[in-house]
Amino acid sequence: MKPSVVIAAHNEGSVIGRCLDALLSNTAPGEFDVTVVANGCTDDTAAVASARAGVRVVNLAQAGKPGALNAGDRAAAGFPRVYLDADVVVTSDGLREIVAALGPDRPAAVPRRELELTGRPVPVRAFYAINSRLPVYRDGLFGRGLIALSEAGRARFDEFPDQIADDLFLDSLFSPEEKVEVGTVTTRITTPRRTGDLVRRLVRVRRGNAAMRRAAADGVVAARVRPAARFSWFSDVVLPRPWLAPAAACYVLITATAALAARRAAGRGHGWERDDSSRRPAPGPASRASAEGRR
Repeated sequence: MKPSVVIAAHNEGSVIGRCLDALLSNTAPGEFDVTVVANGCTDDTAAVASARAGVRVVNLAQAGKPGALNAGDRAAAGFPRVYLDADVVVTSDGLREIVAALGPDRPAAVPRRELELTGRPVPVRAFYAINSRLPVYRDGLFGRGLIALSEAGRARFDEFPDQIADDLFLDSLFSPEEKVEVGTVTTRITTPRRTGDLVRRLVRVRRGNAAMRRAAADGVVAARVRPAARFSWFSDVVLPRPWLAPAAACYVLITATAALAARRAAGRGHGWERDDSSRRPAPGPASRASAEGRR
């Protein structure tokens, strides 16, 4: 059975083309079953995706990632099932490697992540000097822009819950031993270009993770969501690397600011909330601002 790739896309016309072109390059006709769910779009996302041969496009009037993922799952025809962010680039060879890594004892696979920090201000680079070393990213499925599940892995849940932390939800379904990071395939993750954009991204992440943990605690979501490791930045990162103390001070200030803003925003509805600065072209010479697959 051929792998099915589901891409939930909201106003991704500027990036969906490069995502699909990389994914479909060097492939046999019909090798991958690809579904793009254009949800609540006011740009040309659907048109750009439809222009790629063999890509199935589902149009939804309402914006929302959980609904888009569920619609994509209903349209998808095969397994393994791959959930790919529209602004992430992975080559066809890279996807083949990730799919090949799945097995009976390893129902979930992700690529290794790299962070694009070129031209970022000092606070952003300081934040990621700590964040990139957090041990949670060693066995977590989140933060990579791509998650692949075997058919047995996908069978562990019926639908994505109405929560924005879809990657944390998937992560909760598998033990560390059941997850595999394919180190030979890399997704290059674009970081925010400004400190304010970073704070806004963290607010979204914190709100989503907190809502998912509440839903799990209340029994609304049948998953054992990993708890937040509040002091891992110190015990696992700074304590063994004291030279990172200046960066840690910046990290703490940014995360505290985001936490306060997230509490103030608690209870608001959730649609598509994201950092659009990472989707805008960088000033000056073009940089590798998108995620990219194995070279």
